[in-house]
Amino acid sequence: MKPAVLTRRSDFLAANRGLRVSRPGFVLLARPNDGAGLRFGITVTKRIGNAVVRNRMKRRFRALLRDLLPLHGLADTDHVMIGREGGVERDFALLQAELLAALGRAKDGKGDPPRKGPGKGRGAKR
Repeated sequence: MKPAVLTRRSDFLAANRGLRVSRPGFVLLARPNDGAGLRFGITVTKRIGNAVVRNRMKRRFRALLRDLLPLHGLADTDHVMIGREGGVERDFALLQAELLAALGRAKDGKGDPPRKGPGKGRGAKR
């Protein structure tokens, strides 16, 4: 089954309250979605680089997720990949191995604790 793509901001914000697994090239967020099926989203901020760099990173992440999620993803879960500095230069096979490890940790329920929402100890809002 082909995973669906997250498009609504509320889905991305909900995923941010879920399980978080950090890797050198990306951060994987995973949160159950109450039976909406296997879904994924990708976020790359302007801090990573210009539009060309961000789009290249998103294309690589999309290819990774389309290859690995149907086999290794968590059922009825939203998966969000957040690009990190240096993720675009990483070897594709290395990113693949890191994503497999991150999905395995998410399946085991192991990960960093969920982050606090905006304005809760991370500085003033702009």
